[in-house]
Amino acid sequence: MLCRYPRPPSSTRRVVQQTTKLRARFYHDETYGFRKRREYSFPDYSPAQLENRTVNAPLLRYVDSMRTHGHRAATIDPLDLIHREEVAALNPARYGLTDENAKYNVDGILWTKPVGHTGSNEDGEWWTLKEITRHLRDVYVGRIAYEYMHSPSKTERLWFSHLLESQHLPTPEDKPLLPVDAEMKRRIHTHLAQSEVFDNFLQSKFPNLKRYGLEGGESMIPALDTLFSSASQSGVQHIILGMPHRGRLNLLTGLLEFSPTALFHKIKGGSELPEEYGGEGDVISHLVSSPSLQYPGSQHPLKVSLLPNPSHLEAVNPVAMGKTRAKQYSLLRTSPADCQLGDRVMCVQLHGDASFTGQGVIMEGLGLSNLPHFTSGGSVHIVVDIGYTTPASNARSSLYCSDVGKMINAPVLHVNGDHPEDVVKALDIAFRYRHYFRKDIIVDLLVYRRCHNELDLPGITQPLMYEKISARQSVPQLYEQKLISENVMSEQEIADVRNDYKARLDARLGQASSYVPDSTILQGQWNGMVWPTSKDAEPNPATGIEKDILTRVGKASVAVPDGFEIHTKLHRHVKNRVQSIETGRGIDWATAEAMAFGSLMLEGCDIRISGQDVGRGTFSHRHAMLVNQKSEGVIVPLNDELGADGKLELANSSLSEMAVLGFEYGASWERPNLLPIWEAQFGDFFNGAQVIIDTFVSSSETKWLKQSGIVLILPHGLDGAGPEHSSSRIERMLQLTNDRYAPDGNSYANVNMHVTYPTTSAQYFHLLRRQMKRNFRKPLVIAGPKGLLRLAGASSTLAELEQGTRFEPVLADPIANADEVKRVVMLSGKLYYELIKERQARNLNDSVAFIRIEELSPFPFAELEEVLNRYTNAEEYYFVQEEPRNQGVYPHVKDRIGVVLEEGMGWRGGRGLVVYKGRKESAIPAPGIGKVYAAQQRMVVESVFEGL
Repeated sequence: MLCRYPRPPSSTRRVVQQTTKLRARFYHDETYGFRKRREYSFPDYSPAQLENRTVNAPLLRYVDSMRTHGHRAATIDPLDLIHREEVAALNPARYGLTDENAKYNVDGILWTKPVGHTGSNEDGEWWTLKEITRHLRDVYVGRIAYEYMHSPSKTERLWFSHLLESQHLPTPEDKPLLPVDAEMKRRIHTHLAQSEVFDNFLQSKFPNLKRYGLEGGESMIPALDTLFSSASQSGVQHIILGMPHRGRLNLLTGLLEFSPTALFHKIKGGSELPEEYGGEGDVISHLVSSPSLQYPGSQHPLKVSLLPNPSHLEAVNPVAMGKTRAKQYSLLRTSPADCQLGDRVMCVQLHGDASFTGQGVIMEGLGLSNLPHFTSGGSVHIVVDIGYTTPASNARSSLYCSDVGKMINAPVLHVNGDHPEDVVKALDIAFRYRHYFRKDIIVDLLVYRRCHNELDLPGITQPLMYEKISARQSVPQLYEQKLISENVMSEQEIADVRNDYKARLDARLGQASSYVPDSTILQGQWNGMVWPTSKDAEPNPATGIEKDILTRVGKASVAVPDGFEIHTKLHRHVKNRVQSIETGRGIDWATAEAMAFGSLMLEGCDIRISGQDVGRGTFSHRHAMLVNQKSEGVIVPLNDELGADGKLELANSSLSEMAVLGFEYGASWERPNLLPIWEAQFGDFFNGAQVIIDTFVSSSETKWLKQSGIVLILPHGLDGAGPEHSSSRIERMLQLTNDRYAPDGNSYANVNMHVTYPTTSAQYFHLLRRQMKRNFRKPLVIAGPKGLLRLAGASSTLAELEQGTRFEPVLADPIANADEVKRVVMLSGKLYYELIKERQARNLNDSVAFIRIEELSPFPFAELEEVLNRYTNAEEYYFVQEEPRNQGVYPHVKDRIGVVLEEGMGWRGGRGLVVYKGRKESAIPAPGIGKVYAAQQRMVVESVFEGL
């Protein structure tokens, strides 16, 4: 289904009106991809309440201190290892309140009534100090501790105070807070007991297995069950769940309905993937499930998608955020105009306490959470606070692991995992906050674990902690005693729950040897796509388009509405683009890109490009968004002028690489009709996102059968800018590919990702369109262009974009006389333009030919052989690059070129291996001394012509 969003009135689209509230900071919020938040407000204090707050100022200070500091005295640690001192701020005597029988008017100070209700009579509501203290301690100094007073939002602080102190939700139509009745208690028990039975079963049957069990943290399961239930009853239909390894198998086989038979099959060495797809799989602690769960009181089933994750802690979280947003935007296509982000889809992120504090991607992800083009309506974070092998005093510099969440003023609920009923209450409250404010919230679930992994002896380094753990009953056992004492369940009923589940596991274990994995790929929005190795795959579809469409798109991309004042320097940009379109010559990089975007949009595809300064382009070349110099109103001409079903979202991002690339990668998993692009400000800067590239971009298809159409644009090319502004480390990208060392007729399908280094704007145009015109998806790395953005020689004609044209993996020399050429020089990238200039100056056009290898993975064996065969009298074969010999593309291409020369061409010339020309090995990509760079570059160019 194509995307049809309601368009704002013309006046709103054309010029964003100035307001008096920080409009300069929010100008780009009005572009496509931004949905204004709902505004939330609480009734302000009445005049009588304000007066009472003044009269009873000491009481107000005392109450606020309980709200602020109560968590410091709460009993939230099941092992009671957190060092607690007496919290003086909780003593009413510090505020002059010493008579516990004295009565005080609490109206406007302590909230005991639903929102909008006043005291019980005209004179207010009077409580004794003893009653006030008891009430406050019941709320704030129990087994759930609340941190919300750090929020700068009065509305959020009042929301929490009202909810916690009155136990009433803000509006009458809200569902009541979760009742923990007998039925709920039995449900909690089932999850706890099954989790313990599962861990004991695996320990018995597979004693040498590292399973990262949930012993001590079993409350995680009813916590998630409660969160899912509350969400489902409130209209959420999809949960995108990211989590690490701890307790993953318990969650999978319990709440998420993953087949124990499939798990046992995997543990015994079998594959979790259907054999016909050729995947190599992953470890058991990365398995996934996507069940549809039906909860009482819900109108729709709840689809829970647990994402596959790499072992690198927390890397999956921004991926989950990106997939959540993409799914929500997909659903918004058919939703009412008042549908908001987060109404139907929610992101849930599970964390470990040590990684939540220690992994920088957490802070990067939190930094994205409220940004206009990255928010998905708020995530619920559950920190399974198990305590790492390293003591907390060595693992973090803060009291709580959750303190990093305060960078976005996220509220935190700490809860004692030994008390499952308090856990489910905390999760219900957490969801209410997220659903009301559409912002992130953190639940710090304090539990413990029996061991790091089942082959570990943690008592070696933490003897006192593990002496305490080994002496205590398990969480399920403690809860069972409670249920028996309350007459909720009998001992026999409890035994039946455990025995029934163990019997089911035994039965499933017996079926493991005959288990055959099912295919679950290419469903939902991926229906209609094919597996890359399928006979129906189309690796090289036609990408050229009609001239009139090119012209229409190109002119629309720089259309400036009447009365919209662009920067004076952009008038030339607009004029040059229109002129190049009208003449059909000089189509530069940005124009070709705009034509690729616009033509895809007309075909129903959405484009999303993110990174730092992508709206104008790092090198001030793109200008896909135009800013009114008077009002700072913004337009995206391709959206406003083209009238296409597809839309262009320009997501100028925060200064983050890892989280932003992870976010875009997650979006690519969700929607095959979305072209997601991440552009590094400089190619080198992808270093900060290396974990995402290693563990997701390059390997997801092989590990998890997950296709992705993500595009990485990495500016590349030596131009004297020094070590960190020259190289996209293209050698790393090539090393990560599974590109073949010999010709393979199916290489386009088999390669895990494409790595290219285009040298003309037409090549770039066709790459972008090919990415979406294929009926399968592959990641694409584009190195360049930097120095080619405005280079006249790298521009193309309109004819090179028209029907009948497509991307060419190898470009033959358009000048050299093939019959006269003695030396063939192969290369990639911008160096080509320096070399042809030097060749012309030396009058050697007929002596040396320059062959550009534009696609490096998969290596174009057949195409290169076809081009080289044109030079029948060639005697020498060189490869030249400007990067150091140990870097660049040479390490990847040297053996592959050798295969072409030896096997394909019979090694014509008999001169041995291809001759390398270029810089020597170096520890850095490029020198930072200008004179050294210039001398080296000159040496590279001259070396190609030696002996001619």
